[in-house]
Amino acid sequence: MRSRPLSVTLTGWLFIAAGAVGLAYHAGDMTAGTAIRFEAVWVLLLRLLAVLIGIGLLRGARAARWLALLWLTYHVGLSVFHDAGELIAHVVLLALVAYLLFRRDAETFFRRARSAAGPLSPPA
Repeated sequence: MRSRPLSVTLTGWLFIAAGAVGLAYHAGDMTAGTAIRFEAVWVLLLRLLAVLIGIGLLRGARAARWLALLWLTYHVGLSVFHDAGELIAHVVLLALVAYLLFRRDAETFFRRARSAAGPLSPPA
């Protein structure tokens, strides 16, 4: 059994929690009258992606690290259109997550997870 670093565990659960809370919060935004709102569908898909990224991090999927950074970078881009405090918070969060997911112990964990699964075998 491989040992998952605490930094990866916390980051994975952070993404799962952020996605789940966002899904619950925005689920009521799906309809405006009888029409489905595209913006609400997009937000829900992004929140679902956060949950999947978190699960991927916990399972040791290397791609989940990059998706986590892309997800947060997207939010930094959105924050440019909001107040400076939100932008700073997202930039700091992006830097923190990048640090946590690319530390030496995290790199070792993701490398072992990939080699244990083999190149063509599905994740365990």
